[in-house]
Amino acid sequence: MNIDHDRLFKELIETFFAEFMQAFFPRAYEAIDFTHVRFLQQEVFTDVTVGEKHEVDILVETRLKGEEGLIMVHIEPQSYVQKEFNERMFIYFSRLYEQHRCKILPIAIFTYDQVRDEPDTFTTGFTFLDVLRFRFYKLELKKLPWREYIHSNNPVAAALLSKMGFKDEDRVQVKLEFLRMLTRLKLDPARMEMLAGFFESYLKLSQEEEERLNCELGRIDKKEAETIMQITTSWHEKGRMEGRMEGRMEGRMEGRMEAKKETILKYLSRRFGEQPADLEEKVQKISDLQILDRILEELFAADTIEEARAVILGKIAGNLQ
Repeated sequence: MNIDHDRLFKELIETFFAEFMQAFFPRAYEAIDFTHVRFLQQEVFTDVTVGEKHEVDILVETRLKGEEGLIMVHIEPQSYVQKEFNERMFIYFSRLYEQHRCKILPIAIFTYDQVRDEPDTFTTGFTFLDVLRFRFYKLELKKLPWREYIHSNNPVAAALLSKMGFKDEDRVQVKLEFLRMLTRLKLDPARMEMLAGFFESYLKLSQEEEERLNCELGRIDKKEAETIMQITTSWHEKGRMEGRMEGRMEGRMEGRMEAKKETILKYLSRRFGEQPADLEEKVQKISDLQILDRILEELFAADTIEEARAVILGKIAGNLQ
């Protein structure tokens, strides 16, 4: 399964920016004025030396308490190991500073599954002069001990349990503690579902593990277990309803396509007295309703079977180009 890491982390942090800073960077959290928070559009930088374009993932405009002027918080989730990533963080910083001319707080979130020691510094200089020492906050999720976060009431910590350092035999317990955290958070249904969607994108239990989870639910407080069951039942029911809706929509679409195919083939037979097998085969293979509509629009103007063939084959070929 392909996971859109950038989208998931962007949605999580934009929804819970203050909670993210509180959970993992408490000193910065205490200094930032969260009454002014604005998420800026992704900025694209072109590296003309190698012909590459790079996008800044998350850029926040905010303020510091007791200080005038704006600051930027640049957050870069990194889902794969990249050589000289620290240099890339500096390049992003320098381009952002060049454009905005304000204080910038850079943060890197390393989300991949390997346990590494990523540098949080980029330096350059000479033996006789230190020209530059650039530093950034780093968050290496796989190094975080998940049990240290389960007693917090922080929604970002709850979601990121799925990316922290746990063993395979802990998977069921991690899911259970995530659900217990959700019951304490008492968020609105949309945010609850967003957190659950994030969590399950990275930690989805097998059927056997789900059965073990149900057994674990029987060992915790009855009222808490009932709340968890209510939450998960509503998600499952919504999933079934969405599945049924999608199925009905697909069914209606298929019905409309079949009806249009039948109209085209019947018209060929009645108008020209023949229904060539090659045309019938090509019409039956069309899976785009718009192509069928275009064929019908022009087919009635055809005076010969050759002109009808040209209409059908032309519309199919045009769609393939």
